[in-house]
Amino acid sequence: MTTKRLRQLWRLAQRYWFDALILVGVVAAIVVVVVDQNTKNGPDGPLWFDVLAVLGYTAPLLLRRRWPLGAPLSIYVVFGSVSFVDKMLAQSSFVAFVAALSGNVLIGMHRDRRRAFAAFVLVQGIALVVGYNDPTTQGAGDYVWLAVLFAVAWTVGFGLGSKFREVDEAKERAARAEREREERAQLAVADERARIARELHDVVGHSVSVMTVQASAVRRLLEPDQEKEREALLVVERTGREALAEMRRMVGVLRRPEEAPALAPQPSLEQLDRLVEQAREAGLPVELRVEGAPVQLPAGVDLTAYRLVQEGLTNALKHARAAHAEVLVRYSDGHVELTVSDDGAGGGDGDKGGHGLVGMRERVSVYGGELEAGPRPGGGYRLHATLPIG
Repeated sequence: MTTKRLRQLWRLAQRYWFDALILVGVVAAIVVVVVDQNTKNGPDGPLWFDVLAVLGYTAPLLLRRRWPLGAPLSIYVVFGSVSFVDKMLAQSSFVAFVAALSGNVLIGMHRDRRRAFAAFVLVQGIALVVGYNDPTTQGAGDYVWLAVLFAVAWTVGFGLGSKFREVDEAKERAARAEREREERAQLAVADERARIARELHDVVGHSVSVMTVQASAVRRLLEPDQEKEREALLVVERTGREALAEMRRMVGVLRRPEEAPALAPQPSLEQLDRLVEQAREAGLPVELRVEGAPVQLPAGVDLTAYRLVQEGLTNALKHARAAHAEVLVRYSDGHVELTVSDDGAGGGDGDKGGHGLVGMRERVSVYGGELEAGPRPGGGYRLHATLPIG
């Protein structure tokens, strides 16, 4: 038998073990009724009636999930009704005694406290009726003993119900928090992707705009007899303007209302000194180191590198409560490495619950790079990314 099959059987056993006990109890109670039918202290009703009565006070336990209050309460209605026909049935069966206690426990577990207490009072009244019809009842002591026993069972159910509700509420809160976390993460990813698309539009749009302007300028410098060249440049110019218009329309859907449309170069590592200076003016001492010979990066990679350093310094300044930060830019053969480290106590999550880091992973993955982020062994936080230049 496979492990999966065993797990399924175990889950079924956990869910329906009590139902199996109920079925065993039903069979046992019917056997006892048949055997004790003619004994002195046994049931004295018609056999067919007693068999139906056994089913009446045991079968409702199988319906407790569908009717958590009505099912156990119907057990006592059956007991009270049967006592007028067979006065000894309820007292002559141990299964009937267990069913009565189980019903009290289930009533105590009901979510509605007022209804559970009202049902308990009704049960005590029915118990008085059953005891009054029982010819073996000796006096008030028997009533008190049964009332106390039922009260204990109801109290046990009350306590179990409270614990089960606390567990269910905790599971619900955990599930809700997980759903909200996933929704926030998905929203953050969507926002960051839209932002990447807008910024890439600005980068590519600026390049296409420069190409269009240059083509227009060259076209105007041609000689009158260079008609073919003029037509070719005119096609390039017209195509560039159409591409710019189409890009503006597409990105206009992504751009937030508060964002002004822009067609300008985005920041790059060339403005890194200014970014570091801004962090210093905000109160965070930052050391900037550049290793290797700087090379011209593709516009998108350059923008991603700048945003990564910006995110790292923002976390160190606002969320990590750092006293010092370090930025390292290393140009190597075929890639550029960026490291932002600090000595703060934060986890790099920021106000967004780690969504800033989610956005950076999206950016880095666009260009096939790698991103590592986490606490440093000696304290503080480290953000490290490798971006291919090609």
